[in-house]
Amino acid sequence: MRVMRRAALPAAAFLLLPPADARAHGFTLLGPGDLWAAWSVDPWVVVPLLALHWLYGRGVARLWRRAGVGRGISVARVASFAAGEAMLVLALVWPFDALGETLFSAHMIQHMLLAVVAPPLLILGAPLAPMLWALPAPWRGKVAGVLAARPLAGPLAFLTLPSVATLLQMVALWGWHAPGAFEAARFDDLVHTIEHVCFLGTALLFWWAVIHSGRHGPMGRPLAAFWTLVTVVAGGLLGALLTFAPRQLYPSYGDAATLWGISALDDQQLAGLIMWIPAGTVHLVTGVILVGLWLRRLEREPLA
Repeated sequence: MRVMRRAALPAAAFLLLPPADARAHGFTLLGPGDLWAAWSVDPWVVVPLLALHWLYGRGVARLWRRAGVGRGISVARVASFAAGEAMLVLALVWPFDALGETLFSAHMIQHMLLAVVAPPLLILGAPLAPMLWALPAPWRGKVAGVLAARPLAGPLAFLTLPSVATLLQMVALWGWHAPGAFEAARFDDLVHTIEHVCFLGTALLFWWAVIHSGRHGPMGRPLAAFWTLVTVVAGGLLGALLTFAPRQLYPSYGDAATLWGISALDDQQLAGLIMWIPAGTVHLVTGVILVGLWLRRLEREPLA
């Protein structure tokens, strides 16, 4: 406990740092006419995305070549994974990464794509089997064995408990939207990358926990539904805070939003609504679906 308290002090200090001076760093501001030029071609982003696409695509091609199209993995799952990849491209390559330097609302859309839209689509794409099939045949069993081994499987099972995954995601969401942390990510590319890894990583854990909640027995899905409700409330509170804040919380944006015909405060309020309404709706609908699946299971297998 003492170690945890010591580790928490620098983290708390980081979150409480005052926003950096916007004049210390130059941002590329984009107006409506510059949208088609809003590309972010970063090799540290593009290369992993291409590798992800190649692994999944190669595995699917091998599976379907052996078993037939739609066998081994369905067309619907492949389409879901492709849609998830497209959401990552929108968030990280074009246009929201570059546009997020001008509009806080665009930056928020980027965060929501990374945390709410892309992860469930990727996980519904059942990526593990195709990616194993993409490997040379002698490697598949070894890699599968490593993934199933206790040193890796145990921590992953813990991190994908709905309660743990939800708390991790909420810490990432609230922590990175604290003014000090948010502005630090704006001014430093490395910190910005860490921010995105945190959003995407914790979201993948959360959505894996939710989508596979049936593995925890009859009460797995209603418990996961409860944690999606917690997410609705926690995310909604932050969205409401941004929506109703009487002043600009991230001064590095300055008056850049006027390029799009809105004020800085309007831009911030729009960002808050994006976090509050669309993201909250996705989580709420997910919770309702989980409850529906639980009730359907009760009809087939009543609790003793």
